[in-house]
Amino acid sequence: MDLKNKDTGAKGEEIASDFLKKNNFIIEARNWRHKHYEVDIIASKSNLLHFVEVKTRNSLKYGHPEESITKEKMQYLKNAASAYQYQHQKWKYIQFDVVAIELKNNEVKEIFFIEDVYF
Repeated sequence: MDLKNKDTGAKGEEIASDFLKKNNFIIEARNWRHKHYEVDIIASKSNLLHFVEVKTRNSLKYGHPEESITKEKMQYLKNAASAYQYQHQKWKYIQFDVVAIELKNNEVKEIFFIEDVYF
């Protein structure tokens, strides 16, 4: 990943975190890592733990941000969630969400929040 993409990703994660907070989520962790797993944002709301994948794009040249999430990525998130739950056993109920962000001229053009993604 080049530096520009990394900067875009970091900006997107910051925007997503702010978006979630404004919608009454509590951020439990950002960029949580365990072995080879990483989760962009882990948040909670109403006794439900959310594993949030953040996708950010500066243009739609390669499609909408959410279109880049594959079955393999979802399996990776499921495995990461299992590891997190093993370490934090108070969480019984989980959900997978996506925050897709489109930027234009480095400003937010659109935030698309997709809840309860599973495939």
